[in-house]
Amino acid sequence: MADPTLSPEADLSTDVSTDLSAALEAARKDYTAGGLTESDLAADPVSMFARWYDDARAAGLHEPNAMVVATVGADGQPAARTVLLKGVGDDGFRFFTNLSSRKGVELAAQPRCSLLFPWHPLERQVRVDGVAEPLSRADVEAYFAQRPRGSRLGAWASHQSSVVADRAALAASYDEAQARFEGTDEVPPPDEWGGYLVRPEVVEFWQGRPSRLHDRLVYRRTDHGWDVVRLAP
Repeated sequence: MADPTLSPEADLSTDVSTDLSAALEAARKDYTAGGLTESDLAADPVSMFARWYDDARAAGLHEPNAMVVATVGADGQPAARTVLLKGVGDDGFRFFTNLSSRKGVELAAQPRCSLLFPWHPLERQVRVDGVAEPLSRADVEAYFAQRPRGSRLGAWASHQSSVVADRAALAASYDEAQARFEGTDEVPPPDEWGGYLVRPEVVEFWQGRPSRLHDRLVYRRTDHGWDVVRLAP
């Protein structure tokens, strides 16, 4: 019999939590897609990343350039969100965002951050620990000019991470941006819009294996280049 002191909503919440917990506890998958050995690695982590990224793209993964960016605030509270990787080179990984957003404010105060590429269908993930530095205005303007017009207007309409009254207010702001740039193909980036280069210091390549004996091979930057170590799963 249900406790008469509890509301029906409380009973329902308890049932849902119990069912969800049971489902989560029962969720199991043995990873059998492949393995990763030291001989499989490229000489440097960026080359290795490019190899795995090509695999993810060839496999038809939805937005294989989607990555989780983790930052930390002045109060020590971590925050994570998904953004899109928009460039990679020997110097590191590039992405673009509103500099006044939460991640922009936190990176300005503490540039150390982490990136995570969760390529679940391939039973792989790549983790990057590094230091973010702002991209030049020329780099930002060059990339921004390639974006679809709607995305450029959206950057003017949305002051990322700020409180919005409702969806109608956001739509009205977009209409204002359209009116502002009506009759011209040129929509420059707002002053608050920019990008970051994350220079990697540690890059981990993770490949799922059976019985939870996953492969974790990690590049660590040193004064003489990159060292590689294997971590216990």
